[in-house]
Amino acid sequence: MRPSGAFACAGLFLGAGIAFAETAPLQVQSHEAAKHISAEITGTVEEPFAAAAAALKDPTHWCEILLLHLDTKDCQLSTQDGHTLLSVGVVSKYDQPASSAYRASFAYHLVEETANVLRVRLDADAGPLGTTDYRILLEAAPVGEGHTSIHMSYSYSFGVMARMATQAYLMTFGRNKVGFTVVGTDPDGGPKYIGGMRGVVERNTMRYYLAVEAWLNALSLQPTARIEKSLRSWYAAIERYPRQLHEMDEGAYLAMKRNEFRSSFARSGS
Repeated sequence: MRPSGAFACAGLFLGAGIAFAETAPLQVQSHEAAKHISAEITGTVEEPFAAAAAALKDPTHWCEILLLHLDTKDCQLSTQDGHTLLSVGVVSKYDQPASSAYRASFAYHLVEETANVLRVRLDADAGPLGTTDYRILLEAAPVGEGHTSIHMSYSYSFGVMARMATQAYLMTFGRNKVGFTVVGTDPDGGPKYIGGMRGVVERNTMRYYLAVEAWLNALSLQPTARIEKSLRSWYAAIERYPRQLHEMDEGAYLAMKRNEFRSSFARSGS
């Protein structure tokens, strides 16, 4: 049975108002409970599993991946009591300054590593507005020759304050925002997409998934060139879904992110 909330981005993508070919279908699912929200995406990237797994299991690379996201302003890697931590500065809207970012501490876990699977998990106990139990889980496996299957999930728990803040956002800046799950047909006969908190979590999960994809596409390059290519690739990827993900023009995104990468690396001494 097809999972509830699944959306296949294969062949024709109607939500963007254009048609384009995907190298492989993406499957998006989301779930909302009383105090918990989650989404997951499964797709295929054009990178051999051995190379992808070796890169993704290295926690030093995850700051580069997370920094591609619009709302991530800073990322610092550290070790505490034998545990690897990523201190991530996040904002509720991308144009807010880094000084206003909330710092979430993600614990890095290499859950499983074999010849046929890699599982990496990032956990944060707390986030902004009383949100808790953040989890980013990535699972990778070989598929075909020279390709890797990527399954990524993103979830967190929330209370009254976070729900109220989200509702306020959805009534103002986010009132026209939608996710990827098709829930019906609009008056013109096109697909009607999920909104609300599920729309929010689907958009963020897609941004994280596309960050992994963009970063892996630049894997063979040296660090400076890798960052530049991954920035451009990530922006091009989100623009495949303008109805859901467009926020700013490419020049503004590149300028903002180059500065944030420089600041993060300067602080870390890299």
